[in-house]
Amino acid sequence: MKTVLVNVVTPDGPVYDAHVEMVSVKAQGGELGILPGHIPMVAPLQIGAVRLKDGSSTKRLAVSGGFIEVRPDKVTILAQTAETEENIDLSRAQAAKTRAEQRLSAKTDDIDHKRAELALRRAINRLDVRS
Repeated sequence: MKTVLVNVVTPDGPVYDAHVEMVSVKAQGGELGILPGHIPMVAPLQIGAVRLKDGSSTKRLAVSGGFIEVRPDKVTILAQTAETEENIDLSRAQAAKTRAEQRLSAKTDDIDHKRAELALRRAINRLDVRS
């Protein structure tokens, strides 16, 4: 089966580097499925899970925005943050979700409300990827 090289990189360094059969991401324009030989493109990413399928196994990563660059033989994901499912601290993610929900329940100005919404989305994404 054909494969494509996938690199996931954050400002802190590389997170993932391997060949896979298919990459699925949540882009701003919707869900993208990328196979080897895909046409070149660049797209902004939403907070969401990246699914990397290789044979019968699927590896998941939690990403918090960024960009995906697709070439026929290589996919590069430049993410603000990215964590593999085994590196997500479940108790820390749950605590972040609780804090964000508390901030949202308190009536504050728009900037804090938006930041709390984003923090909640990131925490839920991390919990979803981990479970």
